[in-house]
Amino acid sequence: MTLTRFTGGATGAWQIDRILSIAGPTLAPAERLDVSEVSPAADSRAAWTLSGAISYKRYTSRAEQADLDAIQPALGRPEARCAALIPITKTARWWDLSQDERRAIFEETSHHISVGLEYLPAVARQLYHGRDLGEPFDFLTWFEYAVGDTIAFEELLGRLRTSREWDYVEREVDVRLSR
Repeated sequence: MTLTRFTGGATGAWQIDRILSIAGPTLAPAERLDVSEVSPAADSRAAWTLSGAISYKRYTSRAEQADLDAIQPALGRPEARCAALIPITKTARWWDLSQDERRAIFEETSHHISVGLEYLPAVARQLYHGRDLGEPFDFLTWFEYAVGDTIAFEELLGRLRTSREWDYVEREVDVRLSR
C-alpha cells in the first residue's frame, strides 16, 4: 500500500487558488500544495498534511470498474492545469450502515459511479482512503481537468453534492488548485 501525502504550505507544484469549507471546519490557509507518494521531509512551515492510500474498490462492481478503466485518463496530463482536492468525512450514521446499505445509497440511489462516468475522460480522478489510517478525513478525492472543462467539473460536483449520499457528509473542504 502506497501512502500519498497532500501537504499545504509554501512549496509544491500546485498553487492553491482557494480553500472553501462546504461542511464543518475548513483547513488552514496555504499558498502551495505538494503531492507526494514518498513522505516529504518535515516542513515546519506546512499549514497541514493529509494522507491517504489507494485501496480496494469498496463500492464498485467488476463491470463498473471495467467501464471506469476503459475511459479514465491518467493523472498528470499536460492539459490538466486545474485540480481539486476534496477531503470528506462521513457521519457515524454512514459507517453504522452495512456494506450493502452503503452500496445501495452510493450507486443505486445516488448513482455516484454512473454520474462520474458521464464526465470522463474530461475529469480524471483518484480516490484515497484515510479512515483506516486514523486520518482526519475518510476520503481524499483528487481531480484533474483542463481549464476548458471547469464548467463540466462544477456540474459534476453539483450533481454529487445534491445526491442522497451527501446527507451523510459531516465535513467537506473544497481545495482548488492550478499550475
